[in-house]
Amino acid sequence: MKKIVFAVSSLILSLGLLSGTVQAQTGSSIEYQEGLHYTLIGDAPVNDDAPMELVEAFSYLCTHCNTFEPYINNWVKRKPEYVGFSRIPIVFGRKAWEIYARGYVTAEMMGIGEEAHPAMMDVIWNEKAVMRSMKEIAEFYSRFDVSAESFLNTSKSFAVDAKMRKDQRLAQDYGIRGTPSLVLNGRYRIAGNEAVASYDVMLDVVDFLIARDTAERQKNASVGVQEAVESELVDESIDQSAEPAEET
Repeated sequence: MKKIVFAVSSLILSLGLLSGTVQAQTGSSIEYQEGLHYTLIGDAPVNDDAPMELVEAFSYLCTHCNTFEPYINNWVKRKPEYVGFSRIPIVFGRKAWEIYARGYVTAEMMGIGEEAHPAMMDVIWNEKAVMRSMKEIAEFYSRFDVSAESFLNTSKSFAVDAKMRKDQRLAQDYGIRGTPSLVLNGRYRIAGNEAVASYDVMLDVVDFLIARDTAERQKNASVGVQEAVESELVDESIDQSAEPAEET
């Protein structure tokens, strides 16, 4: 019984701390609406045990993605620690976009993705340097302690091909039609429209959904603990009733 009380107390404390973190970091005061401010992705699984994650669908050759960079970077700095962040480079069947997407995936595979990402945006949009081949892409990434030859060979690997296919399949499953778009927990797609008229609003919708889903997870966890406690008490009662009576 003491173990049950300790488990419940620990959970209540952790949920309380988490709730305080959510309110401090994602406290949107607006009630955003499905179908207007965000889209619920069809057949998306609901898994309260899976870590929360925000995915940005982007392309290096998308001018809006370049404009969005400081917004998403600031959000990543202030996001809750328990929310992950990753990017999917979108192709949309465009050859020019494909080589940059392959370059990004290759850089990730080689452990230089995050370091090289802002530099790639900078060289394209500030230096106006356009790369038209994987050889030129590899030369760019050779600035980050990898050889151009090694980068080029990795870009042709089965692992990179598989990741490229997976990313584009995810983009299709998520219903990505433009960039930048955001997908939260594989369930919600957030993109600019008349109702989401700025990048600040776009990220405020993300904060709102994180806070709402976190609260829902807390509620489900509390119910789960209560059910476990009740089950444990029933089992304990059965065990005690099954004990033989003492002889007099």
